[in-house]
Amino acid sequence: MYDRMQELSTQNMEKIHGASMDLLKTTGVSFNDQEALEIFKANGHRVEGSIVFFEESDIQKALKTAPRRFTVHARNPSKSVEIGEDDFVFLPGYGAPFVMDALGEQRQATMEDYDNFCKLIQTSPYIDMNGWMMVEPADMPHDTVHLDLNLSNMLLCDKPFMGSPVSRQGAIDGIEMAGILWGGKENIMDKTVSVSLINSLSPLQFSDEMIGALIELARHNQACVVASLVMAGGSGPVTLDGVLALQNAEILAGITLAQLVRPGAPVIYGSTSSAMDMKTGALSIGAPELSKNIHLVAQMARFYNLPARSGGGLTDSLFPDAQAGAESALALSTAARGGINFILHSCGILGSYIAMSFEKFLIDEEVCGMVRSMIRPLALTDESIDIDVIKEVGIGGQYLTHPKTFQLCRTEFFMPTLMSRKNPDAWAKGGKKRVDQLAEDKVAQRLAAYEKPEIDPEIEKQLTNYVEKRKNS
Repeated sequence: MYDRMQELSTQNMEKIHGASMDLLKTTGVSFNDQEALEIFKANGHRVEGSIVFFEESDIQKALKTAPRRFTVHARNPSKSVEIGEDDFVFLPGYGAPFVMDALGEQRQATMEDYDNFCKLIQTSPYIDMNGWMMVEPADMPHDTVHLDLNLSNMLLCDKPFMGSPVSRQGAIDGIEMAGILWGGKENIMDKTVSVSLINSLSPLQFSDEMIGALIELARHNQACVVASLVMAGGSGPVTLDGVLALQNAEILAGITLAQLVRPGAPVIYGSTSSAMDMKTGALSIGAPELSKNIHLVAQMARFYNLPARSGGGLTDSLFPDAQAGAESALALSTAARGGINFILHSCGILGSYIAMSFEKFLIDEEVCGMVRSMIRPLALTDESIDIDVIKEVGIGGQYLTHPKTFQLCRTEFFMPTLMSRKNPDAWAKGGKKRVDQLAEDKVAQRLAAYEKPEIDPEIEKQLTNYVEKRKNS
């Protein structure tokens, strides 16, 4: 297969692996959680204070038990998804504290915004999973908001969802609520029903919140994306070569802990590392370095026979304009074409994670559909080539009125619902609307048409009671 983006040779990947093994053996990784340190000690790791050291054999043992592919079950079984190998999923943006409105005005996100994103995900033909903290609601108490986010994920959408890795207790709450949804916690001990994002704290650290959550999630067989976001030139080396070695060490250290907690626990190898803008000191996620890293991360994950995670529709722009479209499409298409299996931030993100946009959500969503159509392989069978039709039409004929065209005209090509293909006259008669303006109209239509998916009323009552009880405690 030919691709002008760099394909790493086995020697290249072994070079990155070797550098990471050196770091893990001689420098180590800090785990700021006492149980994690005890687990490492019990498994023969050298531990000095909070720093854990790894031998290559420790990493290889963990990689042998980590699955290369797994299922995430949805409460609607028809919407369960496969992650790994050739299967991939699109997910929404994550972690934005603000919403950017249609006029480019930034405001604090609310719980209503979060619920509306859940509704858009439920009605999306292209987004495969619900996310986590698409926005951070400023109108909810910080210490209990994870309960409300879990409840919305479970009630407003019947697709698979991401879990709550905000802390050890946050992870436990998510597991308990998932147990209620599946009729008992024992029913999810061998069934993965959530995927949670566990971020390292670069360079070479994990916080107590992240590691406590990882331990509980792995213990209950819930999937963890072990991810590193290195800011090249800031929290990591200025070269992407060095970033690859550093993030690889962090990711492998976290995956090893998950496998020590429960061999076979599903994990995903993840990174959204990118460059620091040397003029401002800010992280740039619209930079070409991000897409380069995505392409290389996918290859390193395959080197270890693991599913891969990266970002998708990412941009530094603060408005769904041409910059946002260009940067987002480059990252998203690179992720899908390069073999990423868990494409987070596929839609909605603006301003280097600072905001979500309802309008950009719909624009990015349609790009997801276009990318999925673009990479779908041709059948290349006698039936699909259909040389008899070509002979029948012959020299100088036309296919427009042929029965085969009528048969396939609605299914053979991607049909946009947002992107305009109008001629100038029709565009003028429609008000000369830009795509972001068309998306603004579409958001209102989608939310108005939303219907809450059915759920057993008793299960909904139990979930609501759990949230209220935990809030009161």
